[in-house]
Amino acid sequence: MPSKKTSSAKKSARGGSALGGKKSVLKKIKNAVAKKKPAKKVVAKKKATKATPVAKKKSVATSPAKGKKPVAKKKPVVQKSAPVKTIAPAKQVHQHSGEKKPKKEKIKQIQPLRGMRDLHPKDAKFWRSVYRAAEQMAEAYNFQYMEVPVLEDAKLFTRSIGKGTDVVDKEMYVFGDKDGNDIGLRPEFTAGFARAYITHGMQSDPQPIKVWTSGSLFRHDRPQAGRYREFRQFDCETMGTRDAAVDAELITVAYNFLKDLGLETTVRINSIGSPEDRANYVIELTAYLRSKRSYLSELSKKRIAKNPLRILDSKDPQDREVIEEAPQIIDWLSEDSKKFFMRVLEYLDHLNIPYILDATLVRGLDYYTDTVFELFRSDTEEGNQSALGGGGRYDRLIEQLGGPQTPAAGFAIGLDRVVLALKDIRNNPKALRHAPKKSPVYFAQLGDQARQHALRLIEDLRQENIITYHNLGKSSLKSQLEQAHEIGVTHTLILGQKEVQDGTIIIRDMESGIQEIIDQGKIVREVMKLLK
Repeated sequence: MPSKKTSSAKKSARGGSALGGKKSVLKKIKNAVAKKKPAKKVVAKKKATKATPVAKKKSVATSPAKGKKPVAKKKPVVQKSAPVKTIAPAKQVHQHSGEKKPKKEKIKQIQPLRGMRDLHPKDAKFWRSVYRAAEQMAEAYNFQYMEVPVLEDAKLFTRSIGKGTDVVDKEMYVFGDKDGNDIGLRPEFTAGFARAYITHGMQSDPQPIKVWTSGSLFRHDRPQAGRYREFRQFDCETMGTRDAAVDAELITVAYNFLKDLGLETTVRINSIGSPEDRANYVIELTAYLRSKRSYLSELSKKRIAKNPLRILDSKDPQDREVIEEAPQIIDWLSEDSKKFFMRVLEYLDHLNIPYILDATLVRGLDYYTDTVFELFRSDTEEGNQSALGGGGRYDRLIEQLGGPQTPAAGFAIGLDRVVLALKDIRNNPKALRHAPKKSPVYFAQLGDQARQHALRLIEDLRQENIITYHNLGKSSLKSQLEQAHEIGVTHTLILGQKEVQDGTIIIRDMESGIQEIIDQGKIVREVMKLLK
């Protein structure tokens, strides 16, 4: 049939004869199958590991029977297995859901260093009263404000205060900086002022130089009530003259500063003479202390050779009996030192400043000469906490630091102890007489527009020295009025959205509740009336 011939012709054209073409195809299939055999083992292994099954390719029978068409083998039945899913990390965590989740680590709070503290706002009225009283007193006696660095070369303090003193040997903070220098945190003000006098050539200025300051000082002392490792002092210094009137003036400033705050004090005063007088006295004192060595405390025994004068400052009951019988330094003063001291006492008598002659008072710093004094509270038992301050003359210090011979004197008041004392007498009107006066006016606002407008009006009032209480963080009028009541103001200014649009403001009397609406342009004048 023509169709068969056409088919044979096509087959003949592709691979020769029809039979030859079939053999050739079978041979290729056979070879291909033979090459595929190793793949079966791989498939078997994959099944063993439960891998995804691989489907086999069709295989064709290779029987060489003549005239028979190749018969294709049946495709093997392969059971399909579900594809293996990849487990997400979140599900792996779920597999261990029986385990306890680790607790969140609590962040450790950082506390102030031992002996350091924050000055809390609740104590602000005491501190501000003290600082203002210091400023007013210093300016009244023509002292000029000056500051010296918190950090100084450590040699400044070792040379001025002296080795063998508790301040240098035990209490001073000294550390090396990145330049390899020994740096000291200032333990007192006097040495810094003496250094500044030299640095700025103040000897060329009209004498005396009278300066004052207040600020933080640092000593690694044992913390207790009224004594901290960071403490604050009010300090006055007069440099460039040697006159009993100067010593009396300094004592007057210190005494009246405390008196103005409501603190009654008594001045303990002594003279330790010149360095030469003191050297002669130390010989006599050392001989006496050695004869009484067995009766002294262990600390005082160690001080006999190092710094016997410090034993006179001892508060140990074991030492007091020995100290009371000790030779007195006033018997070893030169005539010049005796006359100078007598003139100082005459001034104090004339000023009616109460004082007690204390032959054992020497102060703990090496630079002192002649007059030394301390101020103690009169209304408490004498002790470490009753001493509020002290000072004296230091005629050789500036010269010892490399400057010209310059007599000088000064004092320092411990403000931490003063504030502690003010809390004891808080009901005394003088205790807070220097604290900033409370404003009688509170400024309340209601709404966003009123809050924006309130800031401008508050500033307008401030420029006229009118301070108002306010709280822009509160949006409720009720809460603001409650705060105004707690503060104790007499009147409250109220600004709402309507008042902003009308250009008015409400003045509310907090006691009667009566409210008055006024024009915003008259707010300064009306508030000034309230302050009178």
